Amino acid sequence: MKITVVYDNEVMKEGLRSGWGFSALIETERAAPILFDTGADSTTLLHNMRKLSIDPESIGTIVISHAHGDHTGGLSEVLRINKTAQLFLPTSFTRAFPGRRVTRVKEAIQICEDVFSTGELQGIEQSLALKTERGIFVLTGCTHPAMRNILTSASRFGKVYGAAGGFHGCHDFKLFESLSLIYPCHCTQYKREILDLFQGRASECGAGLVIEL
Repeated sequence: MKITVVYDNEVMKEGLRSGWGFSALIETERAAPILFDTGADSTTLLHNMRKLSIDPESIGTIVISHAHGDHTGGLSEVLRINKTAQLFLPTSFTRAFPGRRVTRVKEAIQICEDVFSTGELQGIEQSLALKTERGIFVLTGCTHPAMRNILTSASRFGKVYGAAGGFHGCHDFKLFESLSLIYPCHCTQYKREILDLFQGRASECGAGLVIEL
């Protein structure tokens, strides 16, 4: 399984563009690529996709973590290009998508083999739990429901060993002590503290980052 960060506040590969938002592509052996969130704007998202050799038409599933614009801004243009991708949306994202296969996510649900949603936590946001040989790797949008709640929800699918995404204002650093892979991205307010506290386990994030699981 592989995660490629497509859109982030920072850039880790020459030629990519940054923006306030988040998007990542998940590739597995058993399903078409999954796009998790779509950043704040389609121009930056599609530019980075081209540079990363990602074909928007190859995406089989789009998962939106929550309805904020920095995670949904590129969605309309991706859907214009890709006519077949199914959507997994939190119930709080009320926009209609006529003619699309749409699953409104409230409770924890399996999206495809080895990929699960935590469910819409606190009525605002879902995260992903990715099942690997090492355990569960969590991918978050902004962590609005609190990191503790997300990790607890993801742990129903197995022992959590890593996490990436926006950690927002999480400063309960003890939550990261059991994790062996930590990638603070996007809106993480305490990014520097996490990187300093967990040297050797925590790494910088940015558009172009590839995480092999």
